[in-house]
Amino acid sequence: MSADGSQNKHSTEEAAVAAKHGTESGDTTETGDVAEATPGAEGAAAASSSGPERTPDGHHIVVKGRKWRATDPGIPENFRQELVDELMSARRAVRSKREHARDRVQDAKVALGERGEPWWETPSEEGLRAREAATVRALLRHRAGTSICPSDVARTLGGENWRELMPQIREVAGDMAGVGEITVQQKGETVDVRTARGPIRLAPGPELAGMPADGE
Repeated sequence: MSADGSQNKHSTEEAAVAAKHGTESGDTTETGDVAEATPGAEGAAAASSSGPERTPDGHHIVVKGRKWRATDPGIPENFRQELVDELMSARRAVRSKREHARDRVQDAKVALGERGEPWWETPSEEGLRAREAATVRALLRHRAGTSICPSDVARTLGGENWRELMPQIREVAGDMAGVGEITVQQKGETVDVRTARGPIRLAPGPELAGMPADGE
């Protein structure tokens, strides 16, 4: 999979936002890469260019001679933007020293493919399950107060073959429900994902750490 020009444009816009609001110190990635490597006005100027240099294979961006993992270009734009917004919110929470803020950063980056197993390689089952769980948490935090559909996670990570991920995502949801991170709902009622038939929704559970405060 390879990134197109429109995605590069979005990355530079996000770098400008990072330059304005500040980002997690020492943690340069595509969603804030140029601004972090060249902070302040210099970073904003860099963000207004055509975008950071990429390695020929598209797997990394290059900032001041240093390589950083690129965002998975296979993530559909609407979900990519949600995850980027959650990452930026999490970085602001780090600056404010909010509890579990770094957990939010970690989950958003794993979901985006910027951490964890390389997105361009065939994932291990463990690696894919970890990314699915991180995506569940990141989307729930971004949509604070609402639920998500398991297909949102599948579409984020699965590309054209997203339906193939649905059984495993339901298993992951069951594991997360078992430790209280989420609740599985059907028609507004909490259900057991192992026995539920038909569409389900995933909602934040009492043990989901790092839910953003009001106004974040």
